[in-house]
Amino acid sequence: METSRHLVLGIDFGTSNSACALIDAHGALQVIPLGGAKAEMPTALFFASETHTVLFGAEAMQAYLSGTEGRLLRSLKSLLGSRLMDEYTAVGDKSIRFFDIVVLFFKELKRRCEAHVGQPLTHAVLGRPVHFVDDDAERDLLAQETLGRAAREAGFTHIAYQMEPIAAALDYEQRVTQETTALVVDIGGGTSDFTVIRLNPARSTQSDRSADILATTGVHIGGTDFDRLLDLSTVMPHLGYKHVGTGGRIVPSSVFFDLSTWHLIHQAYTRKSLHFAKELWTDYTDQALHRRLMDALEEQHGHRMLASVEAAKIACSISGQSAPVQLDFLDRSLSPAVDAVGMEAALHASIAQVVQCAQDCVAAAGLSAVDAVYLTGGSSALRTLIEALRQAMPTATLVEGNRFGGVAAGLAWAGAVHPY
Repeated sequence: METSRHLVLGIDFGTSNSACALIDAHGALQVIPLGGAKAEMPTALFFASETHTVLFGAEAMQAYLSGTEGRLLRSLKSLLGSRLMDEYTAVGDKSIRFFDIVVLFFKELKRRCEAHVGQPLTHAVLGRPVHFVDDDAERDLLAQETLGRAAREAGFTHIAYQMEPIAAALDYEQRVTQETTALVVDIGGGTSDFTVIRLNPARSTQSDRSADILATTGVHIGGTDFDRLLDLSTVMPHLGYKHVGTGGRIVPSSVFFDLSTWHLIHQAYTRKSLHFAKELWTDYTDQALHRRLMDALEEQHGHRMLASVEAAKIACSISGQSAPVQLDFLDRSLSPAVDAVGMEAALHASIAQVVQCAQDCVAAAGLSAVDAVYLTGGSSALRTLIEALRQAMPTATLVEGNRFGGVAAGLAWAGAVHPY
């Protein structure tokens, strides 16, 4: 493809899923299909032990869930800004830095996008949450710098940044016909971000839209936190979470929190953690629970259990009906389920925080209400969250956007007018 300007790739590197888009030489939006026919691909890598190969996205998840021997890594974005990013982790018979794993993922994104457009891509706009890290400006800056450094090591030479909710707003602006004041609600895997912005198609080609951005807020709560809370409430009690053991004491909970947190699961499998878990048998009065915990740890079922909880969460949110959590691989006698009442109870406090952050954004903009609430991000489909937002902002029109490709599309529009 011949072009007089550089194509700029919008990269939405998400906690759970990633997506990419660009504006082509003809001025048309291309959301690049990273996962076969799907725009998004899971932000996941699988290091296969026998073949010494690395699989990405859906292929990584499929290999892990089918029982292929190896190491799965997910939710790497959650490590940005932390000391863990420069630490090494065991992958097969070698160790690799978490940062270098992020670089590998960016290289794969770049490879797939270049294969789709048929030319090298060197310019990128990277999405970033309002806050990588809550209430810590130094770590927040470190997270953005680390993200940019990973993209550069992957081969991008010109990099800009845009907040993810602003990018989502720029995508929504392509569909509005008159000036609209919108609250953009971007509920991702690791963060919930909000922007109140004035949208007007007449200003969509301007590179500086700072005057139209009335307020931004964000909180470090997202879909992976919902998964953790549901895992703790539905599955972990079958392994001993909150089990009242000998002497009336509750079994120590750290191992259950590691097993329920996507980016910490690997810590539960270390020699030190396994030894700690084995010694917990003296704290249990029901030894069947302890045996089940050890089976989960020794067979490394953590990701599989959490994936089953995530699937049940999605199914329940779509149907409003109880959805089983499939745990046949652990114990065929178990039949936990996620239902609407249980989901509401488990997520109530977190969703209240998310909704309060949304209301704070509207207040920070100096408004009592907005014209529209625009929902984007994979976790924005959560039924209990949608209802809470609807109750909090009853006069606004609720618009459900492109949950997985919207931010990437907005980053592409931002890149098209960015003065490189």
